[in-house]
Amino acid sequence: MAMDIEKARFNMIQQQIRPWFALDPGVLALLGVVRREDFVPAKYRELSFADIEIPLKEGAKPGQTLLAPRVEACMLQELAVRNTDKVLEIGAGGGYMAALLAAKAEFVYSVEIDPELVDLARRNLRRASVANVSVDPGDGSRGWDLYAPYDAIVVSGSLPVLPETLLRQMKIGGRLVAIVGEAPSMEARRITRAGEDAFIGENLFETVAAPLENDLPWEKFVF
Repeated sequence: MAMDIEKARFNMIQQQIRPWFALDPGVLALLGVVRREDFVPAKYRELSFADIEIPLKEGAKPGQTLLAPRVEACMLQELAVRNTDKVLEIGAGGGYMAALLAAKAEFVYSVEIDPELVDLARRNLRRASVANVSVDPGDGSRGWDLYAPYDAIVVSGSLPVLPETLLRQMKIGGRLVAIVGEAPSMEARRITRAGEDAFIGENLFETVAAPLENDLPWEKFVF
């Protein structure tokens, strides 16, 4: 029997996302119209709305996945994107989070280290007629200063620490949402830049997510 896509989407929102206190009406409405299944490989289409991370290509490494829906929804809600915002996404994946962000932001700059996923994200976004996103190839795990400073930054994967270089690419008043730590102890955090050298951190919720792929060893520094 073929999957009832709209019922599955409804159940995802009502049974996974709302119980996690992602209650912003704008975010919930967006999840109802941006077609998550169009950003998932055909092989995994029936898992599009499952409460799991979904591989984005054959032989995918742990970080080459689509985050669980409830995690994406909560991160999007906490980022509080405005229609004048310039947003940086670290880890384009298949382009789904970029599409959600683009519906709320002025422009989204998404960075992806894996060339296959760069092509996948670009194809998916083009097919979905999302025009206000660019997908750049590269390692953005310590930031992407090409278009900095940003109003908002989101990391679509986990980081063991938050590097200072990434935080300093926010504008004053900017927000960053990322999952920080190493399994089994990780926390979604929001950092707000309150001044030139002032950053306010908030712990949002505990979760576990695949680590972001990166080229360089991590420095032993936690901002």
